[in-house]
Amino acid sequence: MQKEVNKSLQKSVHIFSLIIVFIGFFLSATSSSARQYAAIIVDEFTGRVLHAEYPDVKTYPASLTKIMTLYLVFEQLRAGKFTMLTKLRVSAQAASSPPSKLGLKVNRSITVRNAIRALITKSANDVATAVAEAISGTEPRFAILMTKRARQLGMKATNFRNASGLPDRRQVTTARDMARLSIAIRRDFPKYYYVFALKRFRFGRRNYRNHNNLLVRFPGTTGIKTGYINASGFNLAVSIERNGKRLVGIIFGGKTPSSRDNRMITLLHRTLNMISSHERIVQKHTQSKSRDMMQAGRMGSSLPNYRAEGWGIQIGAFSRFAQAFLAANRAVEASEGLRWARISVEKSSIRNKSLYRARLVDISQNRAIQACRELQAKQVPCQVVQVGPTAVGDR
Repeated sequence: MQKEVNKSLQKSVHIFSLIIVFIGFFLSATSSSARQYAAIIVDEFTGRVLHAEYPDVKTYPASLTKIMTLYLVFEQLRAGKFTMLTKLRVSAQAASSPPSKLGLKVNRSITVRNAIRALITKSANDVATAVAEAISGTEPRFAILMTKRARQLGMKATNFRNASGLPDRRQVTTARDMARLSIAIRRDFPKYYYVFALKRFRFGRRNYRNHNNLLVRFPGTTGIKTGYINASGFNLAVSIERNGKRLVGIIFGGKTPSSRDNRMITLLHRTLNMISSHERIVQKHTQSKSRDMMQAGRMGSSLPNYRAEGWGIQIGAFSRFAQAFLAANRAVEASEGLRWARISVEKSSIRNKSLYRARLVDISQNRAIQACRELQAKQVPCQVVQVGPTAVGDR
């Protein structure tokens, strides 16, 4: 009788174990399939958004969280509370952090200098906790400080619960907010920003390679950080500088590191080409306007005001970015009233199909109406639209 009971219990335990494994697999698959893709490219000097896909949808920052952790470390350095040689004690809590980690032992220490490098290259979770405890006493209190600072930087949709980016369903952010943070940390701490470009970090007997592959793959890259948890997918914040232009790019939800990096490279090339093309158009019309001003001066007349306002013209929606951008360029060439409009190509999804809306924005309502009439007279379809804010915002 006892043997039968034991067999029955063993069978029940086996079935229960299979159920637990199945549930775990299901939740993992669900989390993976629910990863939110989002992307944004921002002009670092002006804050103007140059490309955006779901920039305000909340998702998980993963190790991009450590950008805020580093922001607060830099604050301590600037205030004189830390030096690069300050030693941070490793608690049992810090030492028990799950990977990625340096494997620091309890009651050992790490200098601030090495902690900064470990956060950027190895993305060490044990170091993140040690930093949090050194600044605020406990990691939960440090997370409160992180969220407070996020609000002060204009990151309205972000909430931090830990210093590392380890999974927590309440720790969320958006692509737009991460762009704000990536711009702010360079603006506020230019003295320390160079460390984001470090390709390698040696600690003890080991060398750790920076996971930001664009430092090698995309010339002009100056930082900033990668991140991954299963629920978020592969994330990337990157800053680049070319031909006097500084851009910050954010991607969330990459399926693999390589597909994420390839997507970012595509977006950066596309944005840089768009900027160059638009500058050529502006230069051409600037020369034309100079001639007009000289003529107007001789005639005692004045030229119209080209002050940018919150209106624009939509030229159409296209299946490819290049088609949309070309259509916008042709419209600028076709209308005198659009000489100073800014080209904007926005991606949207309708019935699971991607569309790129070609718009000419930052003009007044009257100018938009007049220019659209001029285009329609030339058989160019258009629609006057009111546009929202086009910048990520300031502090």
